[in-house]
Amino acid sequence: MNPIAFNIFGIDIRWYGIFIAIGVLLGLLLAYYNCKLKNVDFDMLFDTFFISFPAAIIGARLYYVIFNFQDYKDNLWSALNIREGGLAIHGGLIFGLATAYIYIKKKGESFLKFADVTAPSIILAQGMGRWGNFFNGEAHGEPVSYEFIKHFPAFIQKGMYIEGVYYHPTFLYESIWDICACIILINILKRTSIDGYVIFSYIGLYSLGRFFIEGLRTDSLMFGPIRMAQLVSLLGIASWMIFFIIINYRL
Repeated sequence: MNPIAFNIFGIDIRWYGIFIAIGVLLGLLLAYYNCKLKNVDFDMLFDTFFISFPAAIIGARLYYVIFNFQDYKDNLWSALNIREGGLAIHGGLIFGLATAYIYIKKKGESFLKFADVTAPSIILAQGMGRWGNFFNGEAHGEPVSYEFIKHFPAFIQKGMYIEGVYYHPTFLYESIWDICACIILINILKRTSIDGYVIFSYIGLYSLGRFFIEGLRTDSLMFGPIRMAQLVSLLGIASWMIFFIIINYRL
């Protein structure tokens, strides 16, 4: 697939950036709806977004570069180039949520309340962003046969045919998982009054899907023999379970 959508005044506009922008826009629209639903101040959430989103991008890039430092050590300036990809979602979540927590707490508001209305937006944006990986020809899985890939739409087959080999469209698996999780989270948000219920459900659902999908990928960030995404996902699942144990104990 061609990663470049079009060119403006000599500047290549990439699909990767376009899908990130689409994800952000849809996420903000959904957050506006959810703020109205739960009587949360959208202006406050919007201000938080403009502080935490840049932090998330920095965190996502830093996380990726740390685990691929061999690729950047001879040209550190190239670590600043994110236009061609190279963002790790776990780094983005850590930096983005930490920044949002600090800002919201300084404003004297409940972080969990804001996190709950934002959680469906986060995973929706992630689902959209995965299509940027598709056009970059990255974040795919292991080789598969034509008999397997032929069940997918023709454009998926074409995009996953790389240097004469078909690959698992893991970007698609995660995108579908994320969108389904988004629908589940919206329904949970409508029904619960417990602060933190939705954001921890997001952490658990995303981590559960990512753990299994990551096992199919060929480009995992590694810490020795360990796939970092799977390790972080296990921690996410554990935090989800601990939260629900605490909630049930209190009830």
